[in-house]
Amino acid sequence: MFVKPLLFAAFAMTLPGLAQAQAQAQDQAQARDMLVARSPSCGCCGAWMQRMQAEGFVVAADNMESEALYRLKEAVGVPEEMASCHTAVIGGYVIEGHVPAADIRRLLAEAPEGVVGLAVPGMPVGAPGMEYQDIREAYKVHLIRAGGATEVYASYPEG
Repeated sequence: MFVKPLLFAAFAMTLPGLAQAQAQAQDQAQARDMLVARSPSCGCCGAWMQRMQAEGFVVAADNMESEALYRLKEAVGVPEEMASCHTAVIGGYVIEGHVPAADIRRLLAEAPEGVVGLAVPGMPVGAPGMEYQDIREAYKVHLIRAGGATEVYASYPEG
């Protein structure tokens, strides 16, 4: 039971050096493999995973309790203010929360160095996996740099 979360955490802690090596060595199929750490009872996490599968990503879940998930976020460099309900790893990058597939593809294509990953803090209505009727809150996708600095990577208007 504890082996899988520990392996995920150990893998994730190697992200800074791993990102550059994977960007150079990983082929297109491997860059589509995504491991998602989540609470097994979270419906919106499951909905986001379904959206990612529909977008062509190969998605696997690592179900963990809240405390383990919090420790994982901290270990992989997700600043507290960027946290959401699930944390994924793909292509050596962390994807925190309800990040759209297009932004993940852009990150993988650009393969920037010194970057931890992307985050959509909280759970904005209308983000992938958080759809509700035709409502969409404005939200931003943030780029997380090594050391915790963030900047806006993409913006989605209300609508």
